[in-house]
Amino acid sequence: MSVPADSNWINFDVPALIQNFWSATFDGLTFGAIYALVALGYTLVYGVLNLINFAHSEVFIVGCYGVFFTLSFLGFGPSVPNLDFWSIVLNLVLALVVAMVASALTAFVVERVAYKPLRKRNAPRLVFLITAIGVSFSIQYLIFLWRGPNPEVALTMFRPTPIFDVFGTIIDSQQLVIVLAAVVMMVFTDQFISRSRTGRGIRAVAQDPDTATLMGVNKERIIITTFIIGGLLAGAAALFYVMRIPSGVQYSGGFVLGVKAFAAAVLGGIGNVRGALLGGLLLGLIGNYGQILLGSSQWTDVVAFVVLVLVLLVRPEGILGTSLGRSKA
Repeated sequence: MSVPADSNWINFDVPALIQNFWSATFDGLTFGAIYALVALGYTLVYGVLNLINFAHSEVFIVGCYGVFFTLSFLGFGPSVPNLDFWSIVLNLVLALVVAMVASALTAFVVERVAYKPLRKRNAPRLVFLITAIGVSFSIQYLIFLWRGPNPEVALTMFRPTPIFDVFGTIIDSQQLVIVLAAVVMMVFTDQFISRSRTGRGIRAVAQDPDTATLMGVNKERIIITTFIIGGLLAGAAALFYVMRIPSGVQYSGGFVLGVKAFAAAVLGGIGNVRGALLGGLLLGLIGNYGQILLGSSQWTDVVAFVVLVLVLLVRPEGILGTSLGRSKA
């Protein structure tokens, strides 16, 4: 690999960052909200099982295909649909439900088929990790055999309309829908984990599974519930992802986003629900700021992961750091 002869191949364009600061901020929050929803799946499973579920990226991409097939069946395509406002809303809600169910079912099957037999045999952690990677590639290439290597046809759900202006930057309806809906879902999940009976069971198993079982908590039901919750959130993220990237449905489309979501979970403090939210939003912002500062979108992922490494060098447990089992109600 040759290094470009131009000594200025990396430029720190501070004026460009200042000029585009607000647009980069709102775009970063939009993508960060998607990362955070997927990151919640990683952090919940890790909190309960100390397992990094690398197959979660494929749980997400199955939800994307659920969105694609549902909206295609309803007549959506590359152009803006000729429907009134409430018809579009109902169609998107239906696509959301299908995606969440598809992802939740995928997560359930993965847990029952791949991980439950390993738990029964008390398999080492390394075996779980290798199995997770194997399941990820298996699902990915099953989709490849079914749909081929090319992305699906782009889907346009609605035409973004300006909502309000912030320091000369227009915030459109698409950005607002994604960020607000994602934040509402994450807050609901946080409150569910903190205050509901099932949530207390999840935190009990995360803190001490043996003692939780002695106290009457059904460990297997909690594990299934955790995977299903992660799948539901990944399905919701799938709708917002396709909304933002209309041509993003592809057999390998979940890999990069899944890695970013995992990085977001680690950045915020893996095993911490609020850390997943914080890490996702920060990762989205850092990536956007970095690509403008360095003058190319190719630097987005590099900047985000460099910052992740630097944070972990200073604080290995992540920014918030508290584990799921020790989080307070």
